[in-house]
Amino acid sequence: MPEIKSILVTGSSGQLGRSLNAITGEYPQYAVTFANREMLDLSEASNIDSFFSENAFDLIINCAAYTAVDKAESEPKLVDAINHLAVKHIAEIAVQQQAKLIHISTDYVFNGEQCRPYVETDEVDPQCVYGKTKLAGEQALLQAMPTNALIIRTSWLYSEYGNNFVKTMLRLSADRDSISVVCDQVGTPTYAGDLARVIMTIVGNERFKQKDICSQLYHYSNEGVCSWYDFAKAIFEQSKTSCEVVPIETKYYPTPVKRPCYSVLDKAKIKQAYALSIPCWKTAIQCCLSENMR
Repeated sequence: MPEIKSILVTGSSGQLGRSLNAITGEYPQYAVTFANREMLDLSEASNIDSFFSENAFDLIINCAAYTAVDKAESEPKLVDAINHLAVKHIAEIAVQQQAKLIHISTDYVFNGEQCRPYVETDEVDPQCVYGKTKLAGEQALLQAMPTNALIIRTSWLYSEYGNNFVKTMLRLSADRDSISVVCDQVGTPTYAGDLARVIMTIVGNERFKQKDICSQLYHYSNEGVCSWYDFAKAIFEQSKTSCEVVPIETKYYPTPVKRPCYSVLDKAKIKQAYALSIPCWKTAIQCCLSENMR
């Protein structure tokens, strides 16, 4: 297993990919390639083969995914190609190239019916196409790579980039006096900037650098627990936005896919393994708002 010098980040135009791009200048010891959909289209196996026939890396950080949860229900074949089959393919290539792999997954692998934070060994039971394909991707990866891979499940991802809950709330508040937000779905927001720094911390950790490490599954989000209503209230309070947030039950805000009622992730395993101190979700919002929202 070679020393990590060259890194590929897939999904470079997404929230996490862009967050990684924003900080990799702080890590000049790595040569990092950022691949967007135009460079590496994960929907076709031939595109993946073509890309890796010309490129090799010591580490692949797979941030790419089909994440439009509701739309996924009408495009199951495409979603499976990106979230499952492409992950399997990349894992097989990583083995061939003797590369390590960090793959990002989701809280949607659970059914959301639990009442305590989910640990990595809890029973999985995805309820939608998105969750089922992400779980299939996890399973295919671990089968292909019993060593040298990490899967990090995360939840409620947001950032200063792209489309997300924080930016949606701020946009809607610009021309509304009040916004109704679901109050009976509970989880933890994850600031992509914090997750990006955790990933780079792992990459530089001696534990991760070891040869043929046992593949692991981890959970990561910011600390604490809140509802979407609480999240919206905190966004407006910290941005000094005068917009009333009205709590509503999920049944009054129907969507094609049922969202998990409870999706809090237990972070004890990743904190212990990599000596992490994880910021509270409210602190993380302020960090995001202090950046230029793009």
